[in-house]
Amino acid sequence: MSSELVDTHCHIHEAVQNFTNNSETRERWQQSDAGTPDEIIQTAVAEGVTRIICVGTALADSELAVNFVQTRPQTWATIGIHPHEAKDHLDKKTLESFAVLADKPKVVAVGECGLDYFYNHSSKADQEKVLRFQIELALAHDLPITFHVREAFDDFWPIFDEYKNIRGVIHSFTGTRNDLDAILSRNLYVGMNGIMTFSKNPEQLEIAKAASLASIVTETDAPFLTPAPFRGKICEPRHVRVTAEFLAKLRGETLDQFAAATTQNARQLFGLN
Repeated sequence: MSSELVDTHCHIHEAVQNFTNNSETRERWQQSDAGTPDEIIQTAVAEGVTRIICVGTALADSELAVNFVQTRPQTWATIGIHPHEAKDHLDKKTLESFAVLADKPKVVAVGECGLDYFYNHSSKADQEKVLRFQIELALAHDLPITFHVREAFDDFWPIFDEYKNIRGVIHSFTGTRNDLDAILSRNLYVGMNGIMTFSKNPEQLEIAKAASLASIVTETDAPFLTPAPFRGKICEPRHVRVTAEFLAKLRGETLDQFAAATTQNARQLFGLN
C-alpha cells in the first residue's frame, strides 16, 4: 500500500487487558471486537497506518502509554493531563511524578491538555493551572503540545500567547473560520479525524477545505469518533485511511498527495522516524 499515514492521536494503550482503571475509554475497548492492542496495530499497518501516537490523559494513563510504546516500534507516546482530570492532579507530588515522564524514551509530546468548558468536570481555575504546568513542562523539554480546546478558545488564546515558541496541534478541530485563522497564525497544526466524515455542518467542511495542507495532521481519537461509514463500531487507528480518503476527495487532492503531506507534517511536529 503506497500511501503511508499517521494516527497522531489515539488511546489504544487502554485496550490492554491488565489496565484496571475504569474510564469511558476502557469501557469502549472492552466492548470492541478489534482484538488485542498488537492486533489493532497490525490491522492499522495493513491499512498503511505505519505510525501511531498513544495519547495520555492522566498520570496513570500517561504512565501506561509510555510503558506500552517501549516494545512496539510503530508507536510513540504523549504524556498529558486532560482538562477533565485537572482537579485530581493539583498536588505537588502528583505533578512531580508526571513531570518525570517527560524524559522517558519515545515520549514525543505533552498533552492532551487544554480547556474544556463543554463539561466542566474540573473548574476553570484548576484547568488553567494544570494547562500552564504542562505548557511550561513542554517548553522546558522542547516538546510539542497536543491541545484539547472545547468551547474555550476565548480563554485559551490569552494563556497561550503569554508563552513563546510553543509548537503543537489543536486536536479534533471543529472550530470556526476565525478559530482556524487564529490557529494558523500561531503556526499550529490542526488535527482532523472522523468527525469530518459525518459532519452535517457545511461551514465545517468549508473550513476543512480552507486549511492549508501544510497545517493538517490526521488522527482518530480511537476508540471514539468512528468515521462514516463505520459509525456504530469502535474506532481504530486503521480508520485514519477512511478519513484521509474523505478529506483528500473533499479538498480536490489525491490520496497520495494528502497522505504524503500529512505524514510529513506529523513526522516533523513529533520528531517521528
